[in-house]
Formats: sequence, structure tokens, C-alpha cells
Amino acid sequence: MRDILVLLIVLVGIPKILMNPHIGVYFWSWISYMNPHRLSWGFSYSFPYAMLIAVLTVISFVTSKETKKFPVTPVTITLIIFVIWMSITTFFALYPEDAKIEYIRVIKIQFFTILTLILINNQERIKTLVWVIALSVGFFGIKGGVFSILSGLNFRVWGPPGSYFEGNNELGLALLMVLPMFRYMQMTVDNKWIKRALLGAMLLIGISIITTYSRGAFLGAMAMMFFFWLKSPNKLPIGLAAVLAIAVILMAMPGKYFERMSTIQTYEQDESALGRISAWTMAFNLAKDRITAGGYGPWKEEVFAVYSDPTRVFDAHSIYFEVLGEQGFIGLFIFLLLFFLAWRTGSWIIKNTKDREDLVWALNLARMLQVGLVAYATGGAFLGLAYFDLPYHMVALLVLTRVCVEQALAEPKTVKEEVVKQNEPTGSTKVKWRWEQ
Repeated sequence: MRDILVLLIVLVGIPKILMNPHIGVYFWSWISYMNPHRLSWGFSYSFPYAMLIAVLTVISFVTSKETKKFPVTPVTITLIIFVIWMSITTFFALYPEDAKIEYIRVIKIQFFTILTLILINNQERIKTLVWVIALSVGFFGIKGGVFSILSGLNFRVWGPPGSYFEGNNELGLALLMVLPMFRYMQMTVDNKWIKRALLGAMLLIGISIITTYSRGAFLGAMAMMFFFWLKSPNKLPIGLAAVLAIAVILMAMPGKYFERMSTIQTYEQDESALGRISAWTMAFNLAKDRITAGGYGPWKEEVFAVYSDPTRVFDAHSIYFEVLGEQGFIGLFIFLLLFFLAWRTGSWIIKNTKDREDLVWALNLARMLQVGLVAYATGGAFLGLAYFDLPYHMVALLVLTRVCVEQALAEPKTVKEEVVKQNEPTGSTKVKWRWEQ
């Protein structure tokens, strides 16, 4: 039944994608984040839906008469440079065949990031993409929250099979990043029942984040909550509500949860933490030795034997050391610069929309995307999600929102004439002038 449902949704979407290429971006995001076909057990499980949607989107993009303009900004230029540098490091990779496989996966993501920057070019499309991304990732948080409550919070929550966030740690970070998007969505809807449903979804996602038992997600959540509180105009009520909610949830958590979180302080005795330190040492030494580092996939015993401890062979488990070990110091600089410029873009949006009622949507979105980036920057320090779609989509959304804001600010002011009739025997009128954007 699930196989047929996924197939029917894609079949219905095919003519829409062919007529409107931006619809293809929505479908790609849905397939990429939610992996709905992986929730089935029949023919849909291995059917190449992503490839089908990609081909249809490209055909529609080429044949569409819609205006296509790539926003040239410091952020997008840095993104292109990063893609070029990743191509260079792949060419000089220590393990060319392994690197080629991962490179193709990364290039697909960046290709659709670029399509997003071209096709999602107005307010309505930006908002729709936010909903698609948030609901696609949030589905696993909502489902996981229900599962956790029914199981007494005793079991870990996992992500969709075959995705970047299949593991419990990766899922925890992905949910943290979309949680602010749910808050943004709640601020933009008027229907009280939808608002309540989104609030319920956020609570369930919060429970899922905790029951991933992820230490990285835990640290990311602390940093994100602090930043959200710091930027909130109502610090006292929000702070009290957060403390109360955390206290209630933690009181219900089993003892094994606190045992796992306590290893953050006792990392010297934790094999997983020692393995990460070994991997980080390897990444640093490899990057010092080779300007292009190792390319994708250098986390192998023979490389550790040269640059670190061969008895502890681990993946990077950190976005920073993952990029350092695979792209070198130059790649890490470009990677950090990209997100720094994206952050500055969000700050520019916030600064220039504070006094514009018509741009409140952009103000709120920029704030929530910044909150999500805080989660990525902190939680990602302990998780290897450097090439995951979501942070690049968030960067693209900030760029696109700024473009919309710049267009709105550039619109010339017009004068609107209002004629106010006076209750006088002469029937005279009074003209009142009002400036409008």
C-alpha cells in the first residue's frame, strides 16, 4: 500500500514538474529528506525516484520560458568556489574510487542547491520550500516522539534508512535544525488549529531529539536554546517555560540517558570519544602534509597508521574535521567562510526589516534560520554532516530571502490620495495624503 501511495504521488507530480520546474525542487526535497520510498517494503523501496525527479526537473528547467537568474552574491560565489575545490581534492584523492562515489552524491546535492537559488525566486516559493523541508524531516521527529512516549522513553529514535541522518546522532541534529522552521511556520499561519498542531509537532520533535540519546544533539540543543533566549524580546517568560519543559522531560527520562550524557565530562574513559580524538588528529596531520588533504573517504587504517593511532580508526564525527581531513585547510576556510557570510546575510535581513510590517515574514525567517545554523555549528562539531543537504538549503534560503528584501526595499514610494468627506452643508471635501511603499 505504501509503495502504491508513493508512486501515485510522484505520478501526479510529473506533469506539474514538467510545467513548473520549481515544483521539481519541492519534490526533490521531499524525496531527499523524507525518503518515503524507504518506508515501504515492495518495488518502491529501490525505485530511483530521486533520479526520475532530477531528470524531469532538468528537462522542465531547460524548456521553461520562466526567467532564470542566479543570484550573484558573496555567499553564492563562495559556494561555487567550494564546489570547485571539492572537485580538485577529489581528483587528487588518496582513494579515487571511493572519493568518486561520495563526490557524485555531494555534487547532486549542490546541483539542486544551485537550482534552488535560481527557481525559488519569490516569497511564496520560499515559504513553500520551508514547509516541505520542515515537514519532511520533522515527520521522523513527530513519529519518533509518539514512539518514545508509548515506549516510556526507553528506546532510541532513528532516521530514514539510506539517508544522511539515518543514525540516531544525525537525526538528533537534523531535527534540531528544522525545529526553528516549525516555529517560523507557526508564526506565519492564522488558523488556530494549525498553530496548535504545529505546537504539538514541536513538542514531539523535542522529545525525539532527547530520545536520540545523542550527546552532540544535546550540546547543540543547549546552544540553540541559549541563542533563542538571548534574541527573544520576552526573555523571562520564555526562559521560565524552557526550564519548566526541560525539567518535566528530564524527570521522565530513564537513568541510562543520564549515564550517557555524563560521558561528555568523562570522555577520557569513553572509547567513542577517544576514537574521535584519533580521527581529528589524523585529519589535522593529513591536512598539514597534503594541500588537498585526502579527498573523500581517507578514514582508513593505513592512513591512521601514518598520521594517527591505527588502533583507533574512526570517521571524523565532526563537520570541521571532516572537511579538514577531506578538503584540507583551504577547503575548511572556504566552508567556514560560506556559513559566516550566510550568517551575515541573515543579520542584514534582520537589520533592514525591523521597521517593515510587509517584511515581517523575512525578519522571522532569518531569525529562525540563524537559530538553526547555531544548532548545526555546535552539534555538528561532534557529527559528520558536512555535506548534508539541509545546511546548504538553509544558506540558499537566506540568500533568496535577502534578494526578496532588496527588491522590496528598492521599490519606489508612491503617494496615495484619500478623500475624506466633511459633514458640512457645503459638501466640501478634504484631501489627505499618505505615503506608502
